[in-house]
Amino acid sequence: MEKKFTQHLVYAIGEITLVMIGILLALKVNNWNEDRKDEKFEQEISTLVDQNLVNDSIWLTKEMFKTIDALQLTDRLLEQVDQKKYTDSLNFWMGRIISFERFKSQSRAFEVIKSKGIENKSDKRLQILLIAFYEESLLKFHESMNDILSSFNADWIPVIKQDFSDFKWMEYHQPNDLEAFLKNQPPESCLYFIRTTEPVN
Repeated sequence: MEKKFTQHLVYAIGEITLVMIGILLALKVNNWNEDRKDEKFEQEISTLVDQNLVNDSIWLTKEMFKTIDALQLTDRLLEQVDQKKYTDSLNFWMGRIISFERFKSQSRAFEVIKSKGIENKSDKRLQILLIAFYEESLLKFHESMNDILSSFNADWIPVIKQDFSDFKWMEYHQPNDLEAFLKNQPPESCLYFIRTTEPVN
């Protein structure tokens, strides 16, 4: 495989989360000095931006822990294979390892700000942070996620269709022959590839 999708996922989530934290902090200390007629709108849109970022950060945090869990379960699964222990538990472990979920950022608040003219806001630092996040960092993050999805579809989906008799997404994956499937995994297989992929801090 050409792409280390697990490593890219951890790295992408970590990078985008740091940017989001910066914006959230800026929102907490933000004091846009607008005309009185705009104060209510500014307060409402700032609250909505805050809510959007918090919801995104919650999703990303969950995905981060799921990815770390998949790495740990991969190690445990391959240890069981080394010990020739092929129990039904491995099917459920694979259900948590072989998974991918799309991310769709909540950016409605930013789109509203853009439509009203973000360049008119007096807090230039917050302007720069919002533009950098939504139009640069988030764009790169979605590109990374698309790369990961492509890698997942290319590396895992054919395996699931060919070698698995039953599966429930993100819960369990049951190979036609569990022992044969795990015993015949070459060193360059998906499982061994995940095992050698370390999260990026």
